[in-house]
Amino acid sequence: MSGAAGCQGGGGDRGPRWRRPWKILALGLLSASSVLAAAPGAGAMSKEEKRRLGNQVLEMFDHAYSNYMEHAYPADELMPLTCRGRVRGQEPSRGDVDDALGKFSLTLIDTLDTLVVLNKTKEFEEAVKKVIKDVNLDNDVVVSVFETNIRVLGGLLGGHSVAIMLKEKGEYMQWYNGELLQMAKELGYKLLPAFNTTSGLPYPRVNLKFGVRHPEARTGTETDTCTACAGTLILEFAALSRFTGTSIFEEYARKALDFIWEKRQRSSNLVGVTINIHTGDWVRKDSGVGAGIDSYYEYLLKAYVLLGDDSFLERFNTHYDAIMRYISQPPLLLDVHIHKPMLNARTWMDSLLAFFPGLQVLKGDIRPAIETHEMLYQVIKKHNFLPEAFTTDFRVHWAQHPLRPEFAESTYFLYKATGDPYYLEVGKTLIENLNKYARVPCGFAAMKDVRTGSHEDRMDSFFLAEMFKYLYLLFADKEDMIFDIEDYIFTTEAHLLPLWLSTTNQTISKKNTTTEYTELDDSNFDWTCPNTQILFPNDPMFAQSIREPLKNVVDKSCPRGISRAEESLGSGPKPPLRARDFMASNPEHLEILKKMGVSLIHLKDGRVQLVQHAVQAASSLDAEDGLRFMQEMIELSSQQQKEQQLPPRAVQIVSHPFFGRVVLTAGPAQFGMDLSKHKAGTRGFVATIKPYNGCSEITNPEVVKEKIALMQRGQCMFAEKARNIQKAGAIGGIVIDDNEGSSSDTAPLFQMAGDGKNTDDITIPMLFLFNKEGNIILDAIREYESVEVLLSDKAKDRDLEMENMDQKLSENDSHKQNSEEAPSASQDVGAVSEEPEEGESSDVTDPDSLSPAEADRDSISISNQDSYVPGTDEAGAPEPACTPGDHQPQEQKTETESNSKVNWDNKVQPMESILADWNEDIEAFEMMEKDEL
Repeated sequence: MSGAAGCQGGGGDRGPRWRRPWKILALGLLSASSVLAAAPGAGAMSKEEKRRLGNQVLEMFDHAYSNYMEHAYPADELMPLTCRGRVRGQEPSRGDVDDALGKFSLTLIDTLDTLVVLNKTKEFEEAVKKVIKDVNLDNDVVVSVFETNIRVLGGLLGGHSVAIMLKEKGEYMQWYNGELLQMAKELGYKLLPAFNTTSGLPYPRVNLKFGVRHPEARTGTETDTCTACAGTLILEFAALSRFTGTSIFEEYARKALDFIWEKRQRSSNLVGVTINIHTGDWVRKDSGVGAGIDSYYEYLLKAYVLLGDDSFLERFNTHYDAIMRYISQPPLLLDVHIHKPMLNARTWMDSLLAFFPGLQVLKGDIRPAIETHEMLYQVIKKHNFLPEAFTTDFRVHWAQHPLRPEFAESTYFLYKATGDPYYLEVGKTLIENLNKYARVPCGFAAMKDVRTGSHEDRMDSFFLAEMFKYLYLLFADKEDMIFDIEDYIFTTEAHLLPLWLSTTNQTISKKNTTTEYTELDDSNFDWTCPNTQILFPNDPMFAQSIREPLKNVVDKSCPRGISRAEESLGSGPKPPLRARDFMASNPEHLEILKKMGVSLIHLKDGRVQLVQHAVQAASSLDAEDGLRFMQEMIELSSQQQKEQQLPPRAVQIVSHPFFGRVVLTAGPAQFGMDLSKHKAGTRGFVATIKPYNGCSEITNPEVVKEKIALMQRGQCMFAEKARNIQKAGAIGGIVIDDNEGSSSDTAPLFQMAGDGKNTDDITIPMLFLFNKEGNIILDAIREYESVEVLLSDKAKDRDLEMENMDQKLSENDSHKQNSEEAPSASQDVGAVSEEPEEGESSDVTDPDSLSPAEADRDSISISNQDSYVPGTDEAGAPEPACTPGDHQPQEQKTETESNSKVNWDNKVQPMESILADWNEDIEAFEMMEKDEL
């Protein structure tokens, strides 16, 4: 998602009267923020340091872009670990992620206007010529309408926008005659068949050659699409209509937006994540500002800016009021149910919501933007990157990080709004982390697991389209730019569309349909055109004063919201009872449960069962809290089960010329050394054993001694292999999968089981690599002979001292210089998907699928009543993540340490039945509301 250059200023100018609305506010922001930047003690960054960081961003871009052009073009994307292009159909399918690939040189098109922003006009001119000459849009491939619109159509339009700007300046692009615009129009027509639905919502996918319903299209059977997928079209489609004078594109995009608005939940004014494209029914009824909805909100505000249509602004403000009323729980942004917005839908957040502080800046609501951004920054400081999802107590929920730019985007806009040099330091941290942890010889690799530092063979096009654009603009001064960035609005992919389009080819009537079916609260518009005196009081410490209470939110505090029931009843900001805090022996907790309709049943074995009957709650609001409490208890149980599984480990190649830059995700063993308790890990050179399967006495012990042994999976138990190499003197072992082509890209994490006997005699660490990742080490041995690796629980900082020494030596040694090109095959290993061999076991990743015998861990079980939570010791429930007075989150208790043992009872009600009961409760709530009305 991307932002824009500012917000409208002055109190409501519309349409033709304001040619540069973003710039009006931008000037106000900068004039107000100059006081902050110049204030004594503000810690302003020197011009020299800003210039150094800006040059560093340029160097990083060159590293990524040149490697794409050298190793991948004309493929859609670069695979930076194996130094080759990703061509759809030639690599294992990654599911929906691959729908962005259409064999149309995606990364080059997505990068066009970035080249101009970074002052690389010669490279831009060459890139445009390549796109015109080489790119074919008539491929028989099924692509995502959403991704193709924001990346390819947006990229062509952004490229056209800056191309005509450069041509007007008279030095570059004098030969250009609108070729990119013609390609954009061709692509626009190829996307139109997706809109052939009664609702006007587009199908999620379209075949570039055959459309949707053609027998050879291989698509057109879908019934659902995400809200953002259907609601993130208006900027590109309207710009295409304004540029070409062909109104059909803007008409189709408007119709889709109108339909979504009409289908919003009328009492909450929220929209769901997924909608049926034929009926308009909400399929997923949870609502937030992250994945699936995010850019729908963004495009409502920006459509108003670009097109001057009041209805878009009114819709945005109506939604924004609902977001701040229900979803915003500063500094958190938590999904809720659209029909029951007081009820949280989940207890974790996804990384895409990092765009929202930037959008709040454009809206003019600075305080919550600062709060949420600071919370996200604390998460980044803890994990180096923002995990794809993290819990409300800031633990990793999904560990991947595909180098998303949303946080950098919000950082840029907060700096433009406040002038606070703190945000320059934030940008500096982002640069350092990218270079330290994601940079590889052939580009920048996505993080497969932020906990271990392992990589994924992936560099998405948005990394070049957005990340470097925002980082460069963060540190650039006006004189560093060859054009005025505030003459443009950014799309969600950070492509540039000129603001003069607002007065060009206005073929669509601007009928205000919003107020026909909603009564708007005038107070909601107070922040639409912000007064800088309100936004920026004469206090140079304004932003810092907002950040200060949140600086230790991740490590030292448990953010707690206001109880929805208490808030509605006006009883003040009392914290609600959360599942993680519940103690069965606490009388106050029992009284709260009673009010929520939750009762306790004491079992003979000392455990208690929690049961909820909504009709027994003191009120419908208390019943909601009770249902939320039960849901949290279920999620807490599942989370604790997951924590009992062993996390992935890391194999890091530390010898020349890798120096720790190649990190492979490895599966752990349920025996041998526990690397999580040995932070230094085990470091040593690798050696291949004989026999290679390791199933009998090792015949080359002199080679294996004091080394980390490499062996092949199969023909015997893992524990037997470990004992044989340990006897031969090995200090560790790596088992390589014998299934040709297996890869962590397509398989779940694998854990090596014991042999059913006592394995205490095995004291060395054992890790598992898939075939693809194992071959990376084998190839390195063939090329460099001596290869040293580190086995650890997570990747360590690479050996910069040795790397620098090696580089100095290589300047005088041509042989070393030739060998310094590290093999590009760095890949992280995740897991196996095939059936385990006899004696082996594949860890279950879904906690709901654990059998009672496997689930001996801290959690609470569930009963066969309306809503039910499994039994727990009466002494207490699961250990809270942190408690008042504690400044550090408590570590998960071991089985002997915990007082709250939870066992899944053999008579536990199935999860499907529990969910059905919850649905009945929700229906009961709705009936209660109707009765009250």
